[in-house]
Amino acid sequence: MKPIATRDVKTLFGRRLEQARRMRGLSLRALATQLQTALSHNALHKYERGEMLPDSTVLRALAKTLDQTTEYFFRPFTVSLAAIEFRKKSALGARAEAALREEAADFFERYLEVEEAVGIETAFVHPLQGLVIHSSADVETAAERLRERWKLGWAALGNVVELLEQHQVKVYLLETDEAFDGFAGWSGVIPVIALNKRFPADRRRLTALHELGHLLLSFDKGLDVKVVEKLCHRFAGAMLMPHAVFQREFGGHRRSVTLEELKDIKQDFGISIAAIMARAHDLGLLSDDGYTQFCIVRNKQGWNKEEPGAFMGTEESNRFEQLLQRAVATESLSVTLAATLAKKPLAEFERGIQLVP
Repeated sequence: MKPIATRDVKTLFGRRLEQARRMRGLSLRALATQLQTALSHNALHKYERGEMLPDSTVLRALAKTLDQTTEYFFRPFTVSLAAIEFRKKSALGARAEAALREEAADFFERYLEVEEAVGIETAFVHPLQGLVIHSSADVETAAERLRERWKLGWAALGNVVELLEQHQVKVYLLETDEAFDGFAGWSGVIPVIALNKRFPADRRRLTALHELGHLLLSFDKGLDVKVVEKLCHRFAGAMLMPHAVFQREFGGHRRSVTLEELKDIKQDFGISIAAIMARAHDLGLLSDDGYTQFCIVRNKQGWNKEEPGAFMGTEESNRFEQLLQRAVATESLSVTLAATLAKKPLAEFERGIQLVP
């Protein structure tokens, strides 16, 4: 992706300063306080509005306080995130949302810059173009069609994060508050997803596919927002366990299920016990009363915070790091620039490079 030309260095610096400040969740006054200099919040405001540039001393202080390199403040913008969908929005707060959005934008920007350096052109092909979702039945169809078009077969999915990246969906794992599950959006024509790294792998899988639903599914405009959320959740469950697969594993309509059965399914398919029971209810394999009783037990036992059973899969991707190493090995990027894009000190980054032969 070609960098956006920025003629005005003051404007560029101001935009980068605002992004870095928002990533740290700071107001202008809070940043001025943390700088522990004579710099006022009014002066910072002038920087952000592109009215002036700091001298080298102030620039270094800003970089240290905001945990950035000095070069960061003059790197042209290449990414903007559109149509971001936050879940649990009210619990997160506007400032926290802004911080996550800017952090994700910064990562995706660095990611695309590395891809460009090694000659990779990101070209996302929408696999469900033209399919409009009116009902839950359409969601089941969409999940089956996506599995077919991505040639996934009907077995349990492996690493979902890597799967998405293989199909040109960029994914970023954030270390953040538990009020955040994930969000999805677009950077131009490139789909992007951010996930909370603190959650267990089975929850990240479900969230990743839920957010994928927001990206790929075109919903009837008459559907309520809450209905859309439920349909995205159903899409995620259908991707992890398609209807026929689920019916085979669950064993048809049930009055009761043992915990050991649920733990086995969780381990094999990487789907939480809560999602298994919700899917059984959605598919009419568990009665309303049965599902209600399960929810009561789940809350009483504290399973809404920590479930029994374990999924041992890994829901991460190291593609960004691999591409950085390739860029250094092929001299597509200097070691210094690669370290900057990795957001690591140069010495630390150099210790991780070992050229062979």
